[in-house]
Amino acid sequence: MKRSEIMAAVKSKDTTPELKVRKLLHSLGYRYRLHAGDLPCKPDIVFRSRKKVIFIHGCFWHGHPCKRGARMPKTNAEYWIKKIGRNIERDRRGYEALHNLGWRCLVLWECELKDEEALQATLQAFLKED
Repeated sequence: MKRSEIMAAVKSKDTTPELKVRKLLHSLGYRYRLHAGDLPCKPDIVFRSRKKVIFIHGCFWHGHPCKRGARMPKTNAEYWIKKIGRNIERDRRGYEALHNLGWRCLVLWECELKDEEALQATLQAFLKED
């Protein structure tokens, strides 16, 4: 029961990393839509006129090879390995589907958001390119 309560508290929208990116984008003058349900895999941030989307991924949940993402729970490890593997595969299929529809994707990892100057440069480069 404890695990169920913990998992119920995990948010998929309006996470702290997502809010940080949204606030920065807004301060740079960019306007966007959120969680477009009509697009494959519901991107976190959508720029329809540019046909660009941004995903903000938690390192653990999406299997990033950084220190935090590589950490595996000690209990029920087999379950978590399969779960994260399914997430990675689902993400890959979603990016491919978006690409096939003519959309460009940017994936930001939770661990990359600490350096705000680098984050700003990455966002501006992505949104300015054709």
